[in-house]
This record gives sequence, structure tokens and C-alpha cells, in this order.
Amino acid sequence: MRLRNTVIWSLIGVCVNATALWAEALPSGIDAKGFDRSVRVQDDLFMFVNGEWLKHTPIPDDKSNYGSFTILSDEALVKQREIIEECAAGNFPIGSDRQKVGDFYRSFMNEELINERGLEPLRDLLTQIDQLDSVPAVVEFFGKLQPIGIGGAIGFYVDQDDKDSTRYLAAIVQSGTTLPDRDYYLNDDQKYIDARQALRDYVVKLYELAEFADGAAAADAILKLESQLAEVQWERTELRIAEKRYNKQTVADLVDSQPGIPWRAFLQAAGAGQVEEINVVTPSFFTGLEKIVAETPLDAWKHYLRFNLLDGAAPFLTQPFVDANFDLHAKALAGVPAQKPRWKRAVESTAGGGAGSFGVLGDSVGRLFVERHFTPAAKERMDELVKNLLKAYEVSINELTWMTPETKQRAQEKLKKITTKIGYPDKWRDYSALDIKPDDLIGNILRSNQVEHQRMLDKLGKPVDKDEWGMTPQTVNAYYNPGLNEIVFPAAILQPPFFNPNADDAVNYGGIGAVIGHEISHGFDDQGSKYDGDGNLSNWWSDADRAAFTRLTQRLVEQFNSYEPLPGKHVNGELTLGENIADLSGMSIALKAYHMALNGQPSPVIDDWSGEQRFFLGWSQAWRRKYRDAEMVRRLLTDPHSPSHYRANGPVINLDEFQEAFQVKDGDQMYLPADKRIRIW
Repeated sequence: MRLRNTVIWSLIGVCVNATALWAEALPSGIDAKGFDRSVRVQDDLFMFVNGEWLKHTPIPDDKSNYGSFTILSDEALVKQREIIEECAAGNFPIGSDRQKVGDFYRSFMNEELINERGLEPLRDLLTQIDQLDSVPAVVEFFGKLQPIGIGGAIGFYVDQDDKDSTRYLAAIVQSGTTLPDRDYYLNDDQKYIDARQALRDYVVKLYELAEFADGAAAADAILKLESQLAEVQWERTELRIAEKRYNKQTVADLVDSQPGIPWRAFLQAAGAGQVEEINVVTPSFFTGLEKIVAETPLDAWKHYLRFNLLDGAAPFLTQPFVDANFDLHAKALAGVPAQKPRWKRAVESTAGGGAGSFGVLGDSVGRLFVERHFTPAAKERMDELVKNLLKAYEVSINELTWMTPETKQRAQEKLKKITTKIGYPDKWRDYSALDIKPDDLIGNILRSNQVEHQRMLDKLGKPVDKDEWGMTPQTVNAYYNPGLNEIVFPAAILQPPFFNPNADDAVNYGGIGAVIGHEISHGFDDQGSKYDGDGNLSNWWSDADRAAFTRLTQRLVEQFNSYEPLPGKHVNGELTLGENIADLSGMSIALKAYHMALNGQPSPVIDDWSGEQRFFLGWSQAWRRKYRDAEMVRRLLTDPHSPSHYRANGPVINLDEFQEAFQVKDGDQMYLPADKRIRIW
């Protein structure tokens, strides 16, 4: 019952009222109240700009981290709540989007009925698990769980064919573990030992709440099984390598190579029995899974299936289930002390809760959100900024000293083919097949997952839909999609501190301009650069240019490897490389675009800051954020983005313009000798 996520390369991995926070912004667009003037900008840009804010702003009890993105997301959540509650209070025609939005919200908020029904909505599925009589039947049941959104050891999805971007291709990928990363199972750091114990306690608690016997035995079996799955999973640094993820083969060959896994039964149960070819994203995982399938007793698999069903459903069941789910996934793994209010969870489930999550009716809410909160003027201004950034990128490619003319020409060809989506989609998702009832929360979730699963399956055999969005317009984020070679900016991110139409250009170029540059740069990062302008995984580089590029990016890996957010816990420069390239190159291009926008005139001095200085100050205030320690540990293992402190500081030390703007000198902590500075795009 976890809502499905689309894999895209996004800006972030997310109350105080954001409008109030920025309402007093000076014409510069800089929030000087957040400055810590006891810190020199030459020593720590992030702490200079954000230090006072960090000192005096607590992380809300229901959050694992807090900053610019979460503040804006909270404000968007309030706006969505107004829309959704109007739908819930109204009397709209059966089958209309407003009826479905309102009735789903009502079903979520009806705690009395949810408590009265208890586990009854899951009884049939639990009975089916009890009746499984063989391990092959278990694997088939994994397929049956796919359409209703319950996790298992096999992940199945449909996406573009990486080597033929005009068509869709089914795929299978490693899955099956509850904790955030394989290291949580395999590493004996105390934090990971504690997480494993928390998982064990959670299994016992769910069994107790469901009035099942053998909770301790179930916990032992599940931890052992998930640890075995973790052992054969790919590390995240390997999983992000595009060419390694592409292993297309026929289903017949897959069946022949792994006879111990009943693949045809799995696919048939998942509604994909007609599939004849498939991308096996993580081949060695499935080789390992075949052995695990053969060696794991039937009873252990039944425990595993029961647990996955209860875990997936727990946020939508009675309060004790909700609390148990929160205690593991939020409190133990992210350090969050308090559950979100029910209305927030209801709004997020209705409309989506972050990057790639559409909720049950995300586009229905999104259409109403855009009607109220997005102006044509904002879109026009963004169009202008995107054009300026693309022009600056074109100039920058021509100026590269490490790339040959032939590869530069191919890079320009890809750049010219980038398409842009701003604000909201031209074509909204159709929810006519979805039946929503005001008194059936679990049923609504199951039916929603089935509709979305079928929407995904229906893509097979059809042309790629280039109008589709991977985020809702109310999401505070942005992304690059390599298969469509597109950059996408939802409406909700187009506000301060990223985009301020009433501020001087410098802060907009340092904010949303750098975001635009970031997303363009994903098309040219270490993995995005492996795709051509038509979205195909195709090498357009000479060997010499790729080698030069790799030497540059390896220096960036080493730079970020040196950062230590917590004692003994370092940033993973390989995992975060794509995002670090996008930050560095995006900033460089945005600054170039800002200078081009000045049309040869000097930048104005506002509030005693030059335009170049305000550009960097604006960049840093956009990354204002603080984390709980448990959340930082999780992100260092799982998040391809570096922590905000290093996103603010890491790229800028490589920019000549930063060193010059603040007269950074040898001995300053932000100083980097000119011959050590990294310039990629």
C-alpha cells in the first residue's frame, strides 16, 4: 500500500508560514535576519547566511529535517487542505474529481469507522497467505501483491526502454527489505544494530496487534530473510550506473536461466503475462534470490508476506497500528519524535507527499491548486529564465578546454533537444476508473493502487507519452528525466527563496536560476551524459573526452568524500556525484546567465551587496536546512544528494567568481587555489 514512486533525477530528496518568513524580504531578496555575522563568509558561506536561523529554529516534532523546502511544502500542504476540505464539505456529482477527492479525505479522517473495522479489510488477503501451500505459490503471490502496492522480494515496473526511448519496457529490480539500506542489515555500527532491533520489535508488535501467534519466531525469520536479501542486493553506487542497469532479455531466457523462480506465474499474477521481453535491472540479485527461494522454509515466507501486508497497511489501520508503524519508520529510523497530525497524513495520501508521489488523486488536487495559486506571469518569467540558462549553457560548452570540438558539437545537439515543462501538465491524469467511497479507506487505497498499476501496464505496446509528468504541480521540487531529455519545474517551487518576481535578478539567478542550471546539468552529469538528445542510452563521446570528464568528476568525488557531517560519517562522493556535478555546473551556468542578463552593465549594489555577492547569498539561503542525527545517518547511506551545508559550500569553492566576489584569500576556510578548482560544464 505504499504509494508508487517514479524514479527521476530530482533537486531534493523535504509550521512556520513561508509567506510570513519572506514577506519582509528586502528588494535584494536576501533574508539578512538569518545571517550569523560572527561567521565570516570567507570561512563558511552556509553558516554565515543561515547561522542565526539554525540557532533559533527548532525542527518541528513531526519532521526529520527542516528548511526552505519543508517550509514551502508545509505552506503548499495548507493550501491543499483548504481545497480538499472544501471538496469534502460539498455535494458533488458521483464520479467527479471533487467527489472523489472529498470522499477519500473523509474516509481517511473517519477514525471511528477505521477503528470499528479493524483488520477486516485485510482478512481475505491474510487468509490467502495462510492457504499458500508451496514456495512457488509464494512467488506467484508476490506477483498478486504488485497491483495492490504491497512490497515483496521482486520489484516490477514499466518505464521507457533505455536504448529505444520511443517504446516502453517492463522491468524487474531488487527489492524486499524494510530498513533503508543494505548496510542496516550488514554493518555492526551500533546505530544499525539498534535499527535491526527496532525492526524485530516492530514485527512482534504487529503480530500482537493482529492477534497472531509466534511474533518472536516471525521476527527472527523476517530479520534472517531480509538480511539474506540485503547480502545479494546491489550497493546504491552500483545501482546508479546506467549501463549496468540495462539487461534486456526475453522472458523465455529469464525462465530458462532461473528455473527456481516461477517467473511466468509471477508475471501472470502481476497482470503482465503477455510480456515477452523484460529488463532485468539487477541480474545478480535474482541469481541470489533463486538460492534464497530454494532454501527458505514455507513458514518463513508466510511470516514475511503477513508482515509486508500489515506494514504496508498499518498507516491506514487503527491507531495502534499507525503508532507502531511510526515508531519504526519515523522515530527509530529518522529520529522524528511526534506523529504528524491526521489531517496532514490525509492530505498527503490524497494529493501526494513528495517527489514522485501522486497520492490517490494528486492530479485532481493539482488542477485545483494551479487554478488558485499559479499565475501566467510566473510561467512567462520562468520561460525567460530557462531560455537564458540554455543560452548560457551553449556558450559554456563552446568555451570548454577539456573537450574536443567533435564531442562539443554532439553536446550542443543534445542541449538543443532539451524540452521544458513549467508549472503543470497540459494533460491531467484520468481517474474515471477509480471508485472512491467515503467509508472504505483500505478499499480506496487498494483500488487506487490497482488503477495506477493498470495505468502503468497499459503503456506497454503504446508510443511513449511525452506529456506525462513525474511530479504533481503542488510538489516543491524539480527534476530531469533522461529518457525524455526534459527539465520539469512544478508550480509550487516557483516562490521565494527560489523565485521572487519582486526581487532583483541576482537572487533569482542564484535561486531558481541555479535550480534550472542544476536540472539541465543532469543531462550532462556522469550518468545523464550517457543518454543522447533523444533519450537513448547511447555513447556520443570520444574515448579521450570521456576519460578527461572522468578525471574531473573523480576530483569532485574526492572533494565530497572529505566532508564529515557526523563523527565518523562521511558524505559518499560516488553516490552523490550526479547531484554534485549538477550543483557545481548549474551554479556556474546560472552565474553566466546572470552576467548575460546584465547586457554589459555592472550589477547594482543593493543593501551593500554586489550582484555577484547576492547571487551566492541567494544560493546559500535556498539550502537552509537542519537534520536530526538519525535522519542524517539514513541520508548519508540512501540519498544521492549531499547534505545542505555541503551543497551550499561545496560547489562555490570551485568558482573563481565566488573567490573574487568575497575576496577569499589563502588561509580562509573557503579558499581553494586556482589550480585546484574544478570546472566541468
